[in-house]
Amino acid sequence: ACLSARIRVADFEPSRTQKRVLKKASALRRNATSPWATEDQFALFRRYLDHRHADGGMADMDIFEFAAMIEETPIKSRVIEYTRPPEAGERGRPLTAVCLTDVFDDGLSMVYSFYDPDRTSLSLGTYVILDHIAIAREAGLPYVYLGYWVPGSRKMGYKAGFSALHLYKGGAWVHMGDPAEHATDLHPLSV
Repeated sequence: ACLSARIRVADFEPSRTQKRVLKKASALRRNATSPWATEDQFALFRRYLDHRHADGGMADMDIFEFAAMIEETPIKSRVIEYTRPPEAGERGRPLTAVCLTDVFDDGLSMVYSFYDPDRTSLSLGTYVILDHIAIAREAGLPYVYLGYWVPGSRKMGYKAGFSALHLYKGGAWVHMGDPAEHATDLHPLSV
């Protein structure tokens, strides 16, 4: 079973590992834009999918479908781009990570994020979540919604590493506690 997950911003405290991620990625620069797809974003998206999710449901998405995902939104959305300092031979600040983010009255919803698969040492997925917590804190928003968390899923396991994580379970938001306690919520065929 998929469980919706969110971080309560006021109660969030970064772990030692997360503090190291913030320090390692401190050279990244954030740029929030209107939801408008670019060729640079699509190129990064393709590299990310080919490296991380080559067999996933989005693997054959073309530039038009990508643009629709980014641009066709009925609510207030932002594209948050992260760039890094150029290396020898590069011009400008290369696009390193992107997150399509919906803005709600009570928080930010991270709809979809992707990043440079050659920069795994920066822990970009974790960094983007940490930065969204900072954005929400600056804006006075109480929550950052992470989408779904699936008990036992290796690809989604990183979400359990955030303090102040709550799951929507049985019609209410509850503190996650020990992730192993939620394994019984899995249907035997869903693993």
